[in-house]
Amino acid sequence: HHIALSTEVEAVNMEEITGAQIIAEALKAQNVEYMFGIVGVPVIEVAMAVQGVGIKYVGMRNEQAACYAASAVGYLTGRPAVCLVVSGPGLIHALGGMANANMNCWPVVVIGGSSDQNQETMGAFQEFPQAVRSSIYGRPGACYVDVSGDMVTARVDRARVRAAPCCPPPPVSLAHPKAVTEAVAMLKTSKQPLVIVGKGAAYSRAEDEVQELVELCGLPFLPTPMGKGVLPDDHPQCVAAARSRALLQADVVVLLGARLNWILHFGLPPRFNPQVKVIQVDICAEELGNNVKPAVALLGDIRNVVSQALAAHSSVPMNYYTVFHHIAELLPHDCIIVSEGANTMDIGRTMLYNRLPRHRLDAGTFGTMGVGLGFAIAAALVESGRKTCQRVVCVEGDSAFGFSGMEVETMCRYKLPVIIIVVNNNGIYSGVDPHTWDELGKMGDLTTIAPPVTLLPEARYDQVMAAFGGQGFFVRTPQELRSALQLCLDDWERPSLLNVLIDPASDRKQQVVSTLIPFSFNIWF
Repeated sequence: HHIALSTEVEAVNMEEITGAQIIAEALKAQNVEYMFGIVGVPVIEVAMAVQGVGIKYVGMRNEQAACYAASAVGYLTGRPAVCLVVSGPGLIHALGGMANANMNCWPVVVIGGSSDQNQETMGAFQEFPQAVRSSIYGRPGACYVDVSGDMVTARVDRARVRAAPCCPPPPVSLAHPKAVTEAVAMLKTSKQPLVIVGKGAAYSRAEDEVQELVELCGLPFLPTPMGKGVLPDDHPQCVAAARSRALLQADVVVLLGARLNWILHFGLPPRFNPQVKVIQVDICAEELGNNVKPAVALLGDIRNVVSQALAAHSSVPMNYYTVFHHIAELLPHDCIIVSEGANTMDIGRTMLYNRLPRHRLDAGTFGTMGVGLGFAIAAALVESGRKTCQRVVCVEGDSAFGFSGMEVETMCRYKLPVIIIVVNNNGIYSGVDPHTWDELGKMGDLTTIAPPVTLLPEARYDQVMAAFGGQGFFVRTPQELRSALQLCLDDWERPSLLNVLIDPASDRKQQVVSTLIPFSFNIWF
């Protein structure tokens, strides 16, 4: 009697759940939001069950289109959607979408209902965390889970169902530091680099990092069809309108999640330079070296590898493009820019924008060096008599500054809040580093040995300003540059000078003019 009563109580407390419900809850636990498909026996119950747990079900008219849609959701969100099909023809129709997902490297999970199987117990559907993991880890793609009909309709006590945790995001994968260093060194010596932005960069959500790379280092870029939008198509460094010329003239190509397939002419002549060096960044090891052997192979997630490259970039001396990138971000739009020098003035003309008339003074028609500080003094005096006083920023090469450098005393004497930025490469056009200079001195008389373009390495022009009571800053890094420039912009009481050291070998980019649109290749460092 007591045994029978206990059995009745257990029966009352037992909550039965169907296999379809278990599938739905397992998918929900994996953060699946969308399911596309065409229902039929035995998967009708699955579609109904997923709706019951809040997953959006979209009934399509063809399994192929359903799989296309599910894979596109995976690309757009980074988590796979599900394509639900019946076995036989339904699964065969979905194969086209699965193949397309694999080729595009887009995650998708396909669930197919098949004939009944004899099952002793109901499993925990551990296959779904594994399916999601397989679709998004490493190189994304399609994953198929086969579900037998009797498992969909069978019922089991919920207490016997073992819940599986949500599959975590893919682990962060980084390229080998040595390979990153090699890539940075190769870009440093490149004359005409080109970045090709593929859909792998889009899938990696690398838009911020890629934009920083391109803008900070002055690199031209070419998007692949589905790499478009990682950077805006109307970005000034986009060379899509001159695609053929860009591909042909590049001496170093950086592939960011792009493949050298038919879209990119397999990376081979006559569309590519026969001597081109390829730096390939890809999450899939099998893709490295496909069609063209890379000079440097970087295996890892695009977003993280680009971050590695940016970190490596910040560890070496700045170049003109890095300096002007940060200056341009901080300067007021209404400031008066005075500029003189060789590379400094030429690069500044393209990177430091003017938005108002009569707000630009440089060497002008006569190409005179030494005009900068006099121009800046005049501009500061004129502005001081106006109600809307605007900042005067004087950007000088170190050689150009030397022509009239003592005029900083005039600025200090009259308390003119001019900001002078000396872009110091230790020479005229180029210089040498302190170690090389010391070695030259050991070789004999510097007047017969030192290159005529060299100036004293790391001369302390900032101390000249400080000697007369102005602010002087000695700058080596982007962080120091931004901090010092902001302090100067906030100080209206006295003049300031930023002595910004850059790589002595830094040079101006080569100009390559297309018949379609003018663009240029830049030196990365």
